Order: sequence, then C-alpha cells, then structure tokens
Amino acid sequence: MRGQAIGLLGGSFDPAHEGHAHITREALKRFGLARVWWLVSPGNPLKATGPAPMADRIAHARRVIDDPRVVVTDIEARLGTRYTAETLRRLKALYPAVRFVWLMGADNLAQFDRWQDWEWIMCNVPIGIFARPGTRLAARGSRAADEFARYRVAASDARLLPGLVPPAWCFLDVPMRTQSSSAIRARGEWRRG
Repeated sequence: MRGQAIGLLGGSFDPAHEGHAHITREALKRFGLARVWWLVSPGNPLKATGPAPMADRIAHARRVIDDPRVVVTDIEARLGTRYTAETLRRLKALYPAVRFVWLMGADNLAQFDRWQDWEWIMCNVPIGIFARPGTRLAARGSRAADEFARYRVAASDARLLPGLVPPAWCFLDVPMRTQSSSAIRARGEWRRG
C-alpha cells in the first residue's frame, strides 16, 4: 500500500445501497484512487439510535459492491475509535506511507462543524465531497466551506487531490442517486437487529 491513494468512506451503512457504490466508483475514477475502504462504523455519535448488528451491515455492504478495489471493513470497531478524527489519527499512524482521502456527501459538509475535531480533519486529510440531492446550497454555504474556501480544489483538478498537502477539499457535482439508508429503513426494506 506504500504510496497508494486510498479513499475512506465512513458511515453506519445501515444499510449500504447503490448510492454508496455510485460515489465510490466516482471517487475511484475522479480522484484517481487505488482503493476505497468502506469504514463501517460501530455507531454514529450524532444519531440517537444504534445501527443494525455490525456483521449484518458488513455482509450486506459486500453484496452491494463487488469490486476488488473496495474493502469493506470494521476497522473502527477493531481500533476502538468512536469519532472520525480519532480513526484518521490512528490510520495515519498505522499507515504513514499511504495517502488517505476522506470521502463524504454534501449533507455531511453541511453539518461538518458539529463533528469532533472537524478542523483537525480539514487540516490533516484531503477531503472529497459529493453532491447529494437537496444539500448543495447548504453544503456550499456551510461554516466548513466558508472557513476553508481558499483551500477548495476545482473539480477539473480533482485527480490532484490525493497528492495535495491539506487543507485541500474538492466538491464534485456528479450524477446523483436518490437512495438513502433512512428511506430504505422507513420502507421496511431493512430492519435493525
């Protein structure tokens, strides 16, 4: 893995769906990543209820995306980390020669300033952000986007992102998918536990 650019897509994946697979394929292509790791989290500190069992979420995620460049992992549970910044610190220490890129949807950028140590994340890992239905304006007007506006990389230069020294972030308008884990659960297509 030495020198590889690896994208990190974190979340509860409760459940994983085609939208996750879509932005993963776009990240591999547009950012020139060698791999993407799906970091299936033990739970989201910003959500009141816990997710389905880890084994169920991982098994389902592996069915959603079948690509040798994508690794579905429970590494956060194994590391014992709860927050993204903690996970990133540990991964950077464990794999110092890897160029990590944090991947997230625009909905997360819109409330990124609520994440623990969000400024540390911005200053230590390049970030690739994908448009999500109904969140473009909120994301672009967010505190994080405003405070780090001068570090935004043009979409036309997206392939440079993994090699840039942070802070560096790139917002990509890609064809959007309307799937969401919460909508899937609301329709009764996925049950927790």
